[in-house]
Amino acid sequence: IVFLVSHLAKERLKPHLLPSNVEKAMTAPAVAVIGHDLDFPQLLPRLFPHNPGAKDWFHDGHLRERTAFRNGSLQGAYFIIAARALGLDCGPMSGFDNAGVDKEFFGGTDIKSNFICGLGYGDPSGIFDRSPRLEFDEACRIL
Repeated sequence: IVFLVSHLAKERLKPHLLPSNVEKAMTAPAVAVIGHDLDFPQLLPRLFPHNPGAKDWFHDGHLRERTAFRNGSLQGAYFIIAARALGLDCGPMSGFDNAGVDKEFFGGTDIKSNFICGLGYGDPSGIFDRSPRLEFDEACRIL
């Protein structure tokens, strides 16, 4: 996660945002750039010590990319839950140029951006109510 808190850091992000996300990102006290590391298997001996050979499971580049994206998405969701538990408002956004953000903030690494998330205390007048959700039967099946 790269936390953008200075005006200069957010200005670096600005050209990569969709127009509808510029004001939200620029006015947030902080913007977190959530990324996932495509070279994560190299960390597995340290982070998954009970199976030191786990890094060998990911020789296939496609599997490694899908796994990094999936696990990074889960970690990003946990990040949002933790921030909200601390009383922060979160504004996750996917409307940006990933390649541009990757070059700007993760250049020279194997980290790829997934989404960005504005953090702070939102103005209640500008926060809309939760959008409708699908009914259980529309989204789930029990077998």
